[in-house]
Amino acid sequence: MLRVGNLQRSIDFYTKVLGMKLLRTSENPDYKYTLAFVGYEGNPAQAEIELTFNWDTDKYELGTAYGHIALGVPDAYASCEAIKLAGGQVTREAGPVKGGTSVIAFVTDPDGYKIELIQRKEDGAGTGLSQA
Repeated sequence: MLRVGNLQRSIDFYTKVLGMKLLRTSENPDYKYTLAFVGYEGNPAQAEIELTFNWDTDKYELGTAYGHIALGVPDAYASCEAIKLAGGQVTREAGPVKGGTSVIAFVTDPDGYKIELIQRKEDGAGTGLSQA
C-alpha cells in the first residue's frame, strides 16, 4: 500500500506511464479515504498495488524503512524510453547493476516512490509496460 497525495495523478502515472490497469476503487466517506488498486492483472495471477488517498492529506514523508517496488520487464532499455515518452521520470537509466550483470533502471512516481525495473528477458516474465 502506498499513501498518495493526489489519487488521480497517481492513477494516471501507474496506468498511463507504467501501463497498469485500474482494477477497482472503493471509498470510505466515514473515514475520509479512497482506495484504488492497480496492476497488470488482478490477484492471484499477479500482485496489485493499493493506492490510499486520505482526503485531508496531500503530501507524506516517505520515511527510512521503505525501499522501492520492483517490476520485472522484458527490456529495461525500451521500458525507460516508453516511460519517458509517456511523461514519466527515469531517475537511473537502464544498465548493469554495480558488481553484477542484471540490467536495472529506476523510475519515480509522482509522490516520490521509487520503482526498480529489472530486466527479466530470459524467462519471459514481465509487466504490461509497453516497449518503445
